[in-house]
Amino acid sequence: MNTQTNPSSTDVAVLIGRFQPFHRGHVVLLQRALVSAPHVVLVLGSSFQARNAKNPFTWEERAAMIGATLTEEDRARVSFVAVRDYYDDSLWSAAVRKAVARSAPSAAHVALVGHFKDASSYYLNHFPKWENIVVESERAIDATCVRRVFFEAEDLDISLSVLDDMVPHAVRQYLKAWALLPHYGALVEEHRRIVAYKTAWKSAPYPPIFTTADAVVVSGGNVLLIRRGGFPGKGQWAVPGGFVEQRERLLHAAIRELAEETKLALLGSTLEGMLVDVKVFDHPDRSQRGRTITHAHFFDLQTENLPPVEASDDASHAAWIPIVELAGMEDQFFEDHFHILDSFLSLSEQSA
Repeated sequence: MNTQTNPSSTDVAVLIGRFQPFHRGHVVLLQRALVSAPHVVLVLGSSFQARNAKNPFTWEERAAMIGATLTEEDRARVSFVAVRDYYDDSLWSAAVRKAVARSAPSAAHVALVGHFKDASSYYLNHFPKWENIVVESERAIDATCVRRVFFEAEDLDISLSVLDDMVPHAVRQYLKAWALLPHYGALVEEHRRIVAYKTAWKSAPYPPIFTTADAVVVSGGNVLLIRRGGFPGKGQWAVPGGFVEQRERLLHAAIRELAEETKLALLGSTLEGMLVDVKVFDHPDRSQRGRTITHAHFFDLQTENLPPVEASDDASHAAWIPIVELAGMEDQFFEDHFHILDSFLSLSEQSA
């Protein structure tokens, strides 16, 4: 990719995406950004989280992947900034604006380059002060399809050859090398389990909406967490919780799941008296398994003592973790569970 800018009043062109992975559709957008402004800022979304089948690559890996497709001259004009998912549009858009301002502090005229492909492109409307440069897509390439080919391979070389027309050659070579890392096998299995899970619900008359209940329990400056014993998110830290049963109230579901996964030896009636707050987390993209709405119940045991816990049921490990350590563990949490904890414990404020 070798581009030159046209005379323009645009100081910075911004391109936002997850780039999981970077494909030829993204190349078209990046080329337009490079000819639109002397400086391009690529915002790498869904950063700082644990790997999963939807977001397998870290932001550093994505930056390296994209950088490998650029000429030396173009690479010098591109900056990469990482932004986490906030599951809150106003917080997320504010974080993007701050990241762009830090990367290009003297920019007076900012343009946002994008393609309105479907409902997932609504984020382009969150930056009214930026000029919109809309790029029509000539190639219907979807990162979901690329990941499907990459993860459903019986023969990796055959899959990579299928991807030849979908990703730049440098990205194909990157994927070939990345597949040798231990993450690949685990994510292949996670992808397989998620596909099977969704297939099981395909015959439902309407797309299902799942309801779960979680328990955030604090005691003596610690929070009770589990490591997930199965896919998705095997081995990742999570808040105890699970699906609500047919004849169950939400609070009782949270307390039941807490007891099943941690064997916390407190009566349900005792825990009910320690309930401080309940919050609903309903972002449509919070779970890979499908639309899942969870109700997180915050319990404060109001004691310095840490009751004994033992992993059971769906958990492979249960432990009291110091709250002061959580901000440094963001990339180890399942789905949006770090953000659930952040909502109650203000973890991002502590790390700011």
